[in-house]
Parts: sequence; C-alpha cells; structure tokens
Amino acid sequence: MSEQWRPLVNPWLIAPAVMLATFMEVLDTSIASVALPYIGGSLGATPSEATWVLTSYLVSNAIVLPASGWLSRQFGRKRLLITCIIIFSVSSFLCGAATSLPMLIVARVIQGAGGGALQPLAQSIMLESFPPAQRGTAMAVYGIGVICAPILGPTLGGWLTDTWSWRWAFYVNIPVSILAISMISLFVEDPPWIRDAKPGRIDSVGLGFMALGLATLQIMLDKGQESDWFGAVWIRWMAAISACSLLFFIFWELRVKDPLVNLRILKNRNFAVACGLFFLFGAAIYGLITLQPLFLQTLLGYTALKAGLTVTPRGIGAFVALFVVGALIGRLGGRRLAAFGFAVFSLGALLFSRLSLNMAQSNIIIPNLISGFGTGFIFVPLTTVGMGTLRNDQIGNAAGIQNLLRNIGGSVGISFVSTMLDRFAQAHQAFMTAGVSALNPIYRQNLGLVQGLLQSHFSPVDARLRAQGMIYNVVHQQTSYWAFIDVFYSFIWLGLVSALGVWLLKEVKSTGPGMAAH
Repeated sequence: MSEQWRPLVNPWLIAPAVMLATFMEVLDTSIASVALPYIGGSLGATPSEATWVLTSYLVSNAIVLPASGWLSRQFGRKRLLITCIIIFSVSSFLCGAATSLPMLIVARVIQGAGGGALQPLAQSIMLESFPPAQRGTAMAVYGIGVICAPILGPTLGGWLTDTWSWRWAFYVNIPVSILAISMISLFVEDPPWIRDAKPGRIDSVGLGFMALGLATLQIMLDKGQESDWFGAVWIRWMAAISACSLLFFIFWELRVKDPLVNLRILKNRNFAVACGLFFLFGAAIYGLITLQPLFLQTLLGYTALKAGLTVTPRGIGAFVALFVVGALIGRLGGRRLAAFGFAVFSLGALLFSRLSLNMAQSNIIIPNLISGFGTGFIFVPLTTVGMGTLRNDQIGNAAGIQNLLRNIGGSVGISFVSTMLDRFAQAHQAFMTAGVSALNPIYRQNLGLVQGLLQSHFSPVDARLRAQGMIYNVVHQQTSYWAFIDVFYSFIWLGLVSALGVWLLKEVKSTGPGMAAH
C-alpha cells in the first residue's frame, strides 16, 4: 500500500520547500570557513581556537544524522522538520550575537544539532513524494542544495564578511528559515508508514556510543595535524576511544531488537557500495573546496572574497550538470553517469595541477567549470542507484546513513588536505634546500646579484642577510607550490578509483527507489 501513496500536493511544490532547508544547512558547513580570521579577531581567539567554530557544528551534526529515522517515527517527519528549522534559525541568531568564543561554540553545537536531521529528512520527503520515474529529476533538484551550497558557501561568506560583518554569515539563515517553515507547513505531509509507525524506546546505548565515537573522531581529524597525529598521546587516546566506541556501536546495532540505526540495510549490495562511494565523494568535494582557496590566498595573495569568488564557476558547472543528469539518467542509467562524473572530476583535478604562480584569475575558470560539471554527475546517479532496491519505509534510515558517511568523508578530506600539504612541503623543502648552499655556484651567483641590488639601501652585512632571506622565501614559496600540486594529483587518483568502484553497483532499471521491492 505504501508504494502507491502519493501526496495531496504537487511534488514540485514540495521540492523547493524542503530544498530550501537543505541548502541553508549545507551552506553553513562552509560559509563560516572564510570568516574564521575575522571571528578570531573579533572574539579574541587564536586561529587554532577559532576552528572549533567549524568542528563543534560538524560533531553535533554528525551525531543527529543517523538518529533522524527514529526521531521521524517518534515525532512525525513534518513536525520534526519544522522543529529542526526553528532550532537552527534561533541558534543562528545566537551565533551572530555571540560576544565570546565559548558562547559562539555552544550556539554552533545547538545549530549543528538542529541542522543534522534536515538533509536526510528533505531527501526522504522528496524521494517518497515523487513517482519512481521522476525521482532522478527530483534528486537533481535536491542536489542543488547538497552540491552547490558548500561550493557557494565561501563566496557568500566572503562577501557578507567583507561587506557587513562575519555575524551576517549566520543572520542570513533567519529569513530563509521563515520562508522554508511557511512552505513546509503548506505543502508537506507525512506518509502513512510514518503516521502509523511505532517508534518504540530510543536506543540510548547505541546513541551514547555513536556520539562518543563520532565526537572523538571529529576532534582527532580536526586537531591531528597540529599535534603531529599519533606522536601525541592524547591523539592516540582519541583514536582508541573512537575506534572502540564505533566498533561496539556496530556490534550493538546489529544485535539489539530496535536499533537507533538499522545497519542491516548495508547487506544490500547497491546501498553498501554507494555509501562507500559517498564517503569518497565527500572527501573529494570538501577536500578540493578547501584546497583551492588555500592555494590562492597563501601563494597568490588573494583576499577571502576574491578567493571565494573563484569557486563560483564550479557551482555553475554543477548546476548545469544536475539538469543534464535529470534528463539522461532514465536513458543511460546511473552507473554510466556516476562513472563519467568521477572521471570528469579527475580531469578537473588534473587541470588544477597545471596551475602556476604567474597565472591570471581567468585561468582558474575552466578547471572550476569542469570540476563542478563532473561533481554534478555524481550525487544524483549514486543516490538513485544506491537506493534503487530499497523499500520506501527504508529510505529514511538509509538517507541518514548515507549523509553521515558523506559528512565524515568531508572531514577526512579536509584533514587529508591539511596534513599532506605540510608533509609534502617538508619533503620538497628537504630536497630544495640542498641546493641553497655556499658550495653551489648558482646559489652564490644569485645571492651576489640580490645582495648587490640591496647594498644601495643597506649595509653590506644587512644586505647579505636580507638577500638570504629573500632567496629562502622563494624556496619556501616553491616548496609550498609543489606541495599543492602533489595534493591536486592525489585527487586525480581519488576520482579514478571512484570511477572504477562505480562498476561494483548493479544497474537499476527504474530511476527511483521502491521498484525493486515489488
């Protein structure tokens, strides 16, 4: 019976209502990143302390994500969605009004908890509201929020920060929340399997171990590079606690009668493979979004707004691709489109690896367009094929798991970028500084030339010291540049491996979940 259910309202009215909430929540994962220096300066925090603004949000967000299925059965999906948006908007106001870093972090924890359920709720509502033949197109619309929001976040955050204040990066959520609540109240309704569901008691043991495991994992990923990873005792403790907690969580969820997260759904081959690919997808998109602004700001001296604006073409490419996918997925199938998307993403990473320190801003447009176009081909096919053999009543739980793994992948991608930039730079510096020696005639010649130019303004001793400093700065710039290039190469391989992994999926004849259950 549930397979034939259709909402009373046209699904195309439901789509923008729930997409607004998703766009707003995903946007907040990246909008504050370019504002961190301003936040730290305003609230008297160091750059290291300011990163907790991002970490606190991701931790609470990740904890709530898998619990969205049980919460929907307990309170009703529509009621839960509206409540989450209210919590999100109120905490956004508190973030903008924060007068100290602890106040901002507490507000971000509440904001992350309110926003954690928005993605799986919106995805479930859209998948269930559209008939199977239209679900590919529906996921293309939903993908606008999931893919374009983190890409456009740095641009919008930089503009709001430069134009008004970093506080407006949070205040901007309030009018969007009001509009989303109004539309959801008018158009969204709960399906019968949600209205008639018996949630049972909450799995408090599973929730506790999941929260502990994810929180320690996120802290380890965020602070690992600063503390030399496993060279620090406290990082080893975080890793051990996280691993033990998550392993016990998995063991418990597979044995308990009413689990918080139904992990048995991972026995479905398509869904399990798609979850693994979504983990890699999260690492790829968040890693590259983090890497590019760093490259432009640290090596080319771009401002936060200028660096953010260079990401805009990627959003345009993804936006165009989503509608192309919506038109082609029924004809070509999800596997071909997803494999194509990962391959094009690799091509974009290859073009990024060809950037130079003398490039104009226009040189980065084409790589961004291509990278964004490839990214737009990944989300929709993976979702439709990965969930194509699940029943409608399994979609809510599956969406929570899928979004959780994508977010964890994003955290791993960001941590990978931070770590490997330092490691690659150290390796290149050890190689390049070998040539900066008094025994090297080329070095002596260049040092003499620079020193001769400076002697008209400084004493011979001072001129020599300044000349050595200038040459070292050039060496440091070159080691950083080659470190960025090496990380760009890593994303090439990530895309190619993912493109091959797509063929582990079984093609689904229908473009939407539910058909295989007949």
